[in-house]
Amino acid sequence: MPPEDDTAKTLHVYVIAGEPSGDVIGGRLIDALKADVGTELCVSGVGGPEMAVAGLKSLFPYGELAIMGLFEVLPSVPRLLRRIRLVADDIARQKPDVIVTIDSPGFVFAVIRRLKTRGCPRVHYVAPTIWAWRAGRVRKFRKHFDHLLTLFPFEPPLFAAAGLNATFVGHPVAEGNVDAGDGPAFRIRHGIAADATVLAVLPGSRGGEVSRLIPIARATLSRVMPENPDVEIVIPVAANVRERITEMVADWPWKVTVVDGANERYDAFAAADLALATSGTVALELPWAGVPTVVMYRVPWLTGEIARRMIRVRFASIVNIVADREVLPEFLQSRCRPELISEILRELLADPDRRKTIGVEAQRISRDLEPGGERPSVRAARAVREIVAAVRNS
Repeated sequence: MPPEDDTAKTLHVYVIAGEPSGDVIGGRLIDALKADVGTELCVSGVGGPEMAVAGLKSLFPYGELAIMGLFEVLPSVPRLLRRIRLVADDIARQKPDVIVTIDSPGFVFAVIRRLKTRGCPRVHYVAPTIWAWRAGRVRKFRKHFDHLLTLFPFEPPLFAAAGLNATFVGHPVAEGNVDAGDGPAFRIRHGIAADATVLAVLPGSRGGEVSRLIPIARATLSRVMPENPDVEIVIPVAANVRERITEMVADWPWKVTVVDGANERYDAFAAADLALATSGTVALELPWAGVPTVVMYRVPWLTGEIARRMIRVRFASIVNIVADREVLPEFLQSRCRPELISEILRELLADPDRRKTIGVEAQRISRDLEPGGERPSVRAARAVREIVAAVRNS
């Protein structure tokens, strides 16, 4: 007879998330844990607004950890060191049943290294992409963590081979409303005909990406639009780059609809017949919503050369990496050129059946990241409870 799950008594989880994506994951994890153990759950740690809604009273505002760039980091080092000590001391004082860290490896490792004892299991959610680059990172994770929660199904065997336990829980995109948009309502709101072909253009959410990719998108469309004058261009943007993108497309010679906000974004996905998008999470969100997508990406030459020598995978988009073949057309670095991208866009705009084939296949592959139709946060919560139960019953 299996031992009784002792976590049914109480469960104190210490969660650390240092950026918005981790905050969303953390909030969903806390909600899933509450659904399992009800009022007997105690949560401590560091997080943002999503985790606060779920019930966490953060030790300090997590926005203090969102610092990027050498000249921004250096003046903040003393404060960051104080925060690292504060979190480590808080963990030692509270003695939680389990520590769950979410992404943000720089801050997380600094905290973990300061812990003087290994008094409870340590779980890291969002495993390092050792399959893509810097495989040696696994040694650091193996030293400091007991278990990883992974986003992709092919990751656990890789970590098991390196001596680190891991559980596939699924990708956070499975829990958003990516595929719940209202395409007809979007078209009505923005004066787009029901039978018009909509091309969504998503040039990134960081300033550098936008500066590099908007000119490429414009030059590409200059080759495509003369043959397709009735195509409607829609650009769903992140709030932080809306002003910059709006300025950059203001003189485009075609009608452009720029929208922001989650609801508008997902409605735009539902209205789109085809997308031209940067590599990244959006290149998974669009296939999840069934939108056939052409992927483009370019970084500065030196950065690209360094990355080329370190990266171990053939593709940039998750759909292609999981499939191990080019389902979504990719145009990266030297191939991220208007004359090449425009050729595939023209072909897809002229061939609805081919668009449909790509959209259906990409959506099928993306749905493999939601194992068994179960929400990733539910699987993650169950894994955390099982890890704690195994320690308590050992």
